[in-house]
Amino acid sequence: MIFCMNEKIKLNLDRPIVMVGLMGAGKTSVGRALARKLGVSFVDSDKEIENAAGCSVVDIFFMYGEAEFRRVEQRVIARLMDTPPAAKVISTGEGAFITPAVREMMAGRALTIWLKADLELLVKRTNFRDTRPQLLHADSRKILAQLIDERYSTYALADITVETRDESLRKTLGKVICAIEKYNNKTKGQKNESDKE
Repeated sequence: MIFCMNEKIKLNLDRPIVMVGLMGAGKTSVGRALARKLGVSFVDSDKEIENAAGCSVVDIFFMYGEAEFRRVEQRVIARLMDTPPAAKVISTGEGAFITPAVREMMAGRALTIWLKADLELLVKRTNFRDTRPQLLHADSRKILAQLIDERYSTYALADITVETRDESLRKTLGKVICAIEKYNNKTKGQKNESDKE
């Protein structure tokens, strides 16, 4: 049971919260719910990329390739990070945090949260959508298993890891809020200790 779900959450945000993880982990739905709970704006970087490009993520991948998509993604995320207000929740595409330059940009300037999901949950959540370029015309289970092997060690560099299950959005949101509160208390304690020295 989650006990951190107060009606009003005050976290004194002075920087963006960035949701990272694989497709199907819940970055957009949890990110949107978190922003609503905190009373801040929510931005989906993939939607912003589509608005800037005038076409879908799938179209960008197939017309220009993944390398060009990553370049556009990096520019869009940089703009989102720099656009006031600082307090906001940003949901990123599954490959964003894998890009070293994006991780460097976020380090110390954003609170990064990895929504970690197992293979079965990712397969279940992604099987019925045609908006995932890597999964079109492919064995989604095989591709997702490969991405887990390749990327989970990098996602683990995020400030916070929250394990998601096949559970209600409310429950996952509660786990995320508890994790943020725990992280803030820990960093506040470390700051107080360093101030004493």
